[in-house]
Amino acid sequence: MLDLPNLLDIAKDAALLAGKHLQDNQSQELQILLNSGRDVKLQIDQDTEELIKKEISARSDLPILGEESGYSEDLGDIFWVIDPLDGTSNYLRNIPISCVAIALIHKLDPVIGVINDFNNNHLYYAHDGIPAYMNNQNLNVSQVDSKAQGTLVTGIPAKTNYSDEEFQTMIEEFQEWKKIRMIGSAAMASAYVASGKADTYKENGIFLWDVAAGAALVKSAGGAVSISDLQDDFRVNARFSNSVIQD
Repeated sequence: MLDLPNLLDIAKDAALLAGKHLQDNQSQELQILLNSGRDVKLQIDQDTEELIKKEISARSDLPILGEESGYSEDLGDIFWVIDPLDGTSNYLRNIPISCVAIALIHKLDPVIGVINDFNNNHLYYAHDGIPAYMNNQNLNVSQVDSKAQGTLVTGIPAKTNYSDEEFQTMIEEFQEWKKIRMIGSAAMASAYVASGKADTYKENGIFLWDVAAGAALVKSAGGAVSISDLQDDFRVNARFSNSVIQD
């Protein structure tokens, strides 16, 4: 049986350690490893992932799936998923919307989620069976009950190509909402849904490590979570909502 409180503590400690590393190095000249199309990779992404993996591995023998390093063994039914820096482009340009995201997956269901919004010293965390929190403050999803009054947070994945017809469908859906936001961090978008700052997050072709931690938060905050169509490269379709607004 999983010791979720202990595993949550491990994830929180790793996320805090990683966030401090990112804060301490943000003023330094950042080494860019990849800047192609809409994709950006920094050396600090890799360095921070290694820091997280070292911290978790010292206290847990569960496999780890990382955005930067992938995985080196069979993941099985229970494994960690880490995104060392979600919102890399924002971080590079000093836009304060980026975070560390760590989740524990059990049979493809996120049962622990930790998001360290290090720019604002906000630590979001939850595990199955307890409420979601931000710095010990209980989180709840919003009660907005219509798209006409709601805020949708979404994005366009870097490696997705859309036809004119698909873009037209997307625009028509956007027009149903009061407000649309694209913030450059799926994990932070999920945290906003969990805390009632937004009402729905929806994105297709997003990576599992971008959304797994947020899924656990939204569930524990009383929202509805759907992660579907898992691909071999760990892309998924994600929809998180306050559970009141329906498609």
